[in-house]
Amino acid sequence: MTKVFIDGKEGTTGLQIFERFVNRRDVEVLLIDEDKRKDTEERKRLIGMSDITFLCLPDAAAVEAAALAENSHTRIIDASTAHRTDPLWTYGFPELSAAHREKIAKSDRVANPGCYASGFISLVYPLVKAGVLPEDYPLTCHAVSGYSGGGKKMIAALESEGKTQEMFSPRQYALTQAHKHLPEMQAVCGLKYKPMFNPIVDDYYAGMVVSVPLVARALTKRYTPQDIHEILSAHYDGQRFVRVMELGGKDTLPDGFLAANTLAGTNDMQLFVFGNDEHILLCSRLDNLGKGASGAAVQNMNIMLGLDEWTGLV
Repeated sequence: MTKVFIDGKEGTTGLQIFERFVNRRDVEVLLIDEDKRKDTEERKRLIGMSDITFLCLPDAAAVEAAALAENSHTRIIDASTAHRTDPLWTYGFPELSAAHREKIAKSDRVANPGCYASGFISLVYPLVKAGVLPEDYPLTCHAVSGYSGGGKKMIAALESEGKTQEMFSPRQYALTQAHKHLPEMQAVCGLKYKPMFNPIVDDYYAGMVVSVPLVARALTKRYTPQDIHEILSAHYDGQRFVRVMELGGKDTLPDGFLAANTLAGTNDMQLFVFGNDEHILLCSRLDNLGKGASGAAVQNMNIMLGLDEWTGLV
């Protein structure tokens, strides 16, 4: 029986992780008394009792919580942004390579990827490794997400009876180009410059599409959509949760529309290649609460414990 503690269980990601353990008989979740949720000594005690601790906290609090693990057996999965570019932590995206999966399996400190970052990295990392994208390519990323990614405050605002007219509309944000996922998007992909990032939150609960447009003439050589599709398909061949869909989405998207909420409630990620010989559009569709957060965290835990990585996931 694996003992698990979720520090920050009352947040959106923490609750989602907890719910994924409800029907598992191989996991015992250690619960903290409501009146001790901010008691450092009680949290330290439970972290020390656990085999796996999930940190579902703001960045500064996650750094403090990680320091509370003083024993040698507690392994930590951090769902915050705090450690994603820290070389002492393992980046928790197992599908990127066999080396990534092996490091996760052996690691005591795993940084769970960001939701937008997962979509971007899933598309860009293989193309950088294959030599398709030069390291100084001026990448742009557009993305739309459900409002659950904004946490409790945004969820309450979007679900309130008194929400403003603007809240019914897609809304762009992070307009200063300083979104917190940008450092990992750059670092994990090995890019010389951060991409320009245009995130949008819309009036639906969960699911996202992350899009990266490519100009064929600016690549290392002339590539067609078919070429890019073959490279991505080879890179993710045999993966359970990341699937490269048919070229152009002709079977998956018969109406020609790519909806963002199709994979809500799953740990799946679908990659698409669209476009023509001049302009190629790459899209990654996932659940911002699944493969973009809690699902990925549980998948990483399964790998760390030597279990089938889809245990308890759909």
